[in-house]
Amino acid sequence: MEKMKYQSPAQKAQRRYLPSYAVLRSFECAARHESFTLAAEELHLTQSAVSRQVKELEDTIGTALFRRVGRRVLLTSAGRNLASELSVDLENIRQTVLKAISAGASGAAIRVATLPAFASRWLIPRLSEFTALHEGIEISFATRLEPFDMSRENFDLAVHFGREDWPGTEMELLCSETMIAVASPEFKARHKVASIADLAHVPLLHLETRPTIWEEFFAKAGVTDRRAGAGQYFDQFTLVIAGAVASLGAALLPTYLIEQELADGSLVLLDDMTITTGNSYYLVRPAKTDNAEVAKFAAWMKRCVRDS
Repeated sequence: MEKMKYQSPAQKAQRRYLPSYAVLRSFECAARHESFTLAAEELHLTQSAVSRQVKELEDTIGTALFRRVGRRVLLTSAGRNLASELSVDLENIRQTVLKAISAGASGAAIRVATLPAFASRWLIPRLSEFTALHEGIEISFATRLEPFDMSRENFDLAVHFGREDWPGTEMELLCSETMIAVASPEFKARHKVASIADLAHVPLLHLETRPTIWEEFFAKAGVTDRRAGAGQYFDQFTLVIAGAVASLGAALLPTYLIEQELADGSLVLLDDMTITTGNSYYLVRPAKTDNAEVAKFAAWMKRCVRDS
């Protein structure tokens, strides 16, 4: 007869009190929707099954996670706190499994957080070169706009725009941001733009995170005009680019984001003067980590910057 393996009281308690993945998933889904009905539809369960699993979790924790208001269910403060933490944990489990699937037999996969415009306009168009050089390394991407806890969210590398101010990480300068004034050929002809001074009297396009860049551009050129802040504002570079191509206005854009538009003529340079913003792009890694695949990817990105 097989001898039973000894378990300490702590191990027994952990088995008793740690909820199953199914229970945690039902709660997270119900919390996200604040609805047992919608959670049941998403998870392909019955409403009573979701309700029963949530009740099991409440019994385990020892406190109510939802309160009923009429026919609705709303999160309690304890439920809200648990939901915010649990959503990250469950996403990390999902990403860990996907990373293992992506890595396959080689086991080499890295997860990268990046800015959406940087990824779509500069990084991804070049990525085939990296995959050809390193066929055994699989890369998955997710967009992030602000600093976050890299260890908590299970990222190996991040591309950050700003200053060297991301605590708990190792930051390496990738490049500065140089911007040029551009517009569509139709816009340039219609507004008879022949100099920077002419730009002070035409519609301008702005990025919300660079609200003073036109003012700085005009000041550098010696052009004083109080309309430097007037015009349409967008929250993404991709929208500013689309607006410029559609002849909505002139735009100040980083050169690396509009390589294709300058090449095909949908955008044209309005003046040779450039302006460099006060922030830069950084490669960010969790502190005190050593990952050979990440090192190869970072080295390749820095080479691409030098060669461009």
